[in-house]
Amino acid sequence: MATCTLACWRCRWLLPLLLGLAIILGIIALSGRGWLESESAPYRHQASLWESCTRWDNDFDWQCQSLMDYSWGRAAAATYLVGFVILVICFALAIIAFSVDILRFNFVRGIGGLLFVVAVFQIICLVIYPVKFTEDIHMRGFNMFSWAYGFGWASTIIVIGCAFFFCCLPNWEDEVLGNIKPAY
Repeated sequence: MATCTLACWRCRWLLPLLLGLAIILGIIALSGRGWLESESAPYRHQASLWESCTRWDNDFDWQCQSLMDYSWGRAAAATYLVGFVILVICFALAIIAFSVDILRFNFVRGIGGLLFVVAVFQIICLVIYPVKFTEDIHMRGFNMFSWAYGFGWASTIIVIGCAFFFCCLPNWEDEVLGNIKPAY
């Protein structure tokens, strides 16, 4: 029976793999048009991080308005983008940290600290957006925050989990590197 302990070479790549998943979820959140949608037919409203689109009665075309005209829209987009860029940098640093033997654990806690900064930026965006959107944008019918908004939260939750693991990982450096004999 094969077991995977912390010293296993495959297990070292779980954290960078999770960061890669957070990046994919962040890309979906940034590009998705499902931050807010009408709850039921007839679908009258659809919004992304960048624009809000409305379809009026007997009209098949969406009338879109940029959310970059609002200061909160620019702030929400900027904070999510800054967090996303830092997340990509952390992903690259994690790949380097787990690839190069000499540098492995010298800056892993720093990556964890940066990931907490990413989480703060993403949470700011994910709180500003629904509060100010419902305040400033006139909506008809029942609307819900939808799948792309959920992908943004999923990315944030993964980042928070990875931040804790990156901060705690140096405490078990010898176990991860296989420098300690396993106890059976």
